[in-house]
Order: sequence, then C-alpha cells, then structure tokens
Amino acid sequence: MSLQHCLRRTQRTGISTLFQCRTYAVPANHAVPAQQPKSQTPIPKSSCPPDTVLSGINYLKNQTPVLALPDEEYPPWLWTILRPKELEDDGPGGRKERIQRRTENKQRIRERNFMSTQ
Repeated sequence: MSLQHCLRRTQRTGISTLFQCRTYAVPANHAVPAQQPKSQTPIPKSSCPPDTVLSGINYLKNQTPVLALPDEEYPPWLWTILRPKELEDDGPGGRKERIQRRTENKQRIRERNFMSTQ
C-alpha cells in the first residue's frame, strides 16, 4: 500500500488508522476513483475536529500532545496532495505515454511473479 493510498484511507476512516496502514504494493483490482472537473472539486474537510489529540504523532518525550488545527489554519496545498497527478498528453513518446508504459510493465511483472508462485 503506497503512502498516498494510506493517506486516502486515513481521510475516509480517520486519523487513528494512519499508523495501522501496511506498506506493500496495491492489488491489481484496485479501482481509481473518478476525477471531478477542477471547477467543481470541493475542498475536503479534515477527518478530525479541531483540538483533537493526534496520538502517535508526538514521538518525543516530555512534549505537549499534538492537537489538530481547524481546517482554515492548514495551508491550501495540503488539500491537493491526495488528488491524482494530471499529466498533459504531449504526443507519442512523451512523458505521459512513458509513465503509462512503465506502469503497465510493472503490473505485468507483478502478475507474472504472482503466477510463478502458484
């Protein structure tokens, strides 16, 4: 499970599951959510109310507990992290095509490796 997927899961289920996420490859049948147009994309709200104690984030001894802030106090770029990257189509052999080809090759390798263990 990638960090981005873990953060998406945390946003849906709450901050308490952030440190329970395992990190390994996402299964092949993982569905990508449909994108909304930029003009209609709502700004997501945080998964916990302000002044909630965020357990597991403060790992230093003798420090005050970390509290959640109101949504307005976080920088605007924070809410765009979970959006999928949009690459412009720059023709054949371009960056978008190259990244798509690499993704497909990695998926074929995963499937072949899985089938060799069966």
